[in-house]
Amino acid sequence: MCGIIGYIGAKKNVALGIEALKRLEYRGYDSAGLAVFDGASGEIFELKTAGRIKNLEEKFQKTAVSGCPFILHTRWATHGVPNEINAHPHHDCKKNIYLVHNGIIENFKSLRRQLEKEGHKFYSETDTEILCHLSEKFFKGNLENAVQEALRKVEGTYALAVISKEDPGKLVIARKSSPLLVGRGKKEFIVASDPAAIVSHTKKVVYLEDGDIAVITSRSLRFLKMKRPDVVLDWDWEEASKGGFPHYTLKEIYEAPEVIENAIRGRLTRLEKFGKLGGLERVEESLKVANRLLISSSGSSYFSSLVGKYLIEEYAGLPVEVEHSAELRHRKPVLDENTAFLTVSQSGETADALAALREAKVATKKKYGKHIVTVGMVNVVGSSIARESENDSRGGGLYNYAGPEIGVASTKVFVSQLVIFALLALFLGRQRGLSPAKVRQVARELRLLSKKAKEVLALDGAIKAVAEKYCGASNFLYIGRKYNFPIALEGALKLKEISYVHAEGYGAGEMKHGPIALIDENFPTVALAPSDAVYKKVISNIMEIKARNGKIIAVATKGNREIKKIADDVVYIPKILEELTPILSVIPLQLFAYHVAVLRGCDVDKPRNLAKSVTVE
Repeated sequence: MCGIIGYIGAKKNVALGIEALKRLEYRGYDSAGLAVFDGASGEIFELKTAGRIKNLEEKFQKTAVSGCPFILHTRWATHGVPNEINAHPHHDCKKNIYLVHNGIIENFKSLRRQLEKEGHKFYSETDTEILCHLSEKFFKGNLENAVQEALRKVEGTYALAVISKEDPGKLVIARKSSPLLVGRGKKEFIVASDPAAIVSHTKKVVYLEDGDIAVITSRSLRFLKMKRPDVVLDWDWEEASKGGFPHYTLKEIYEAPEVIENAIRGRLTRLEKFGKLGGLERVEESLKVANRLLISSSGSSYFSSLVGKYLIEEYAGLPVEVEHSAELRHRKPVLDENTAFLTVSQSGETADALAALREAKVATKKKYGKHIVTVGMVNVVGSSIARESENDSRGGGLYNYAGPEIGVASTKVFVSQLVIFALLALFLGRQRGLSPAKVRQVARELRLLSKKAKEVLALDGAIKAVAEKYCGASNFLYIGRKYNFPIALEGALKLKEISYVHAEGYGAGEMKHGPIALIDENFPTVALAPSDAVYKKVISNIMEIKARNGKIIAVATKGNREIKKIADDVVYIPKILEELTPILSVIPLQLFAYHVAVLRGCDVDKPRNLAKSVTVE
């Protein structure tokens, strides 16, 4: 993995591909490369560099190469160290076939041994190179046939873009469990692993499904097995520009008020009046009789799902389990025909989440004759999880409508997920007898959230000052209770992700079961202490930390004077309904992590070793 670009059409300007590749930088990578068919020489020109795309661009600008088709790639190492040799594209022995690949070929060792016995010479440590040599083995002048035969031999996941100097008028692409789409322009096609790369060129796209192989020329797109419909993308690249902010991450934190409004727009009034939630119409009756909800998610989405669990159990009385997707897919969960299955993923392409969803559907269909009711909560329209969740009458979807999130660490989409979980909890609650008065109360508070989020953002300067005070610390403890326990987990993750500072998130009640042993004057604690039902218990935990000379950064409700006398530093959030405090309390933690990262000189938008969308297991 991580980013794929391919182009075939009237333009012979590889700079177009480099610009598209730059729009995938947010996904994280360690090297980059390109291959282009040079019509003048009849050869394929290849260029690869370690490090940033800028290095590749500077090297390419020193050449006079132009041509078409061309393919480009950013790599995030899975097999083989990050260097120029292991960077994509890769080629066969004859330097006829070049390809870029996202995914993992699981049986590459046995295939490599077999191919080496047949005389193939390998130059890299990657699993991807296997695909080049297999395609070479089966190549008889027709590229798509060779690729098709090669893919029959491999086990694993892939998104591919392949070109050949001996069959130069084609770009062959394929997909299995790794995202890939084609943008359709005027006498041109552009291939990408992420719509962010091509939305400025065209909004008319075709998503590949698992098992698809397609052949593209400058005039046509042909699937070897079936046709796929065009989908119209619903956002612009301009939405993803920095807009005057120094980093995408800060811009996206500041978009929280807009994201909140987008999440409730059109939904809240309908929910309040009719108890309906758009996207769930087909599964409304099935959700009504569900006796359990299983939520599958990873990373920040896992923490938002924990908040969702609390809200749904509070409003609907429906038992909820939240599972790490990577663990769920490797065990045998108990799923009956009245279990509802919700997959939460920012990208809609998380490999483990997609695999867990598919396996849950297969297992329940085999047992009950129909698959489990599935719902996807994603930010990307047309993504794999969205399509897999909604592809029949037993599926539904909830979109974030948060716009593209470029920073690798999730910020605004996390806020959006919290809001949508509140809406989902109200919807399920209405189905199960939640009083109209309670629905109206929560609806009133939700409508105030955007304004209150702006009040929190106005404290950015004060939060930066706190970050300056503590940015030299090597360890942090984050604590919270009830609705804010998952926010403590998310706050700690955010600090780890972008500032590379060790941080642990805990339920405050668990502090005496181990973490308190670490507390001293050099180990600060971020305590979530809004004025809610568990406030006094959090204060008791804070006092225990203070008794051990620990420093306290508190997030508290505006107007609370008591905590100012106890904590070393306090960030105040506006008063809001207790169940909705996580939506506001997470914003100061995002800003704190951002400023610590900047002060420590970290690459905030593209943290080391991280990828925006984890599309391999």
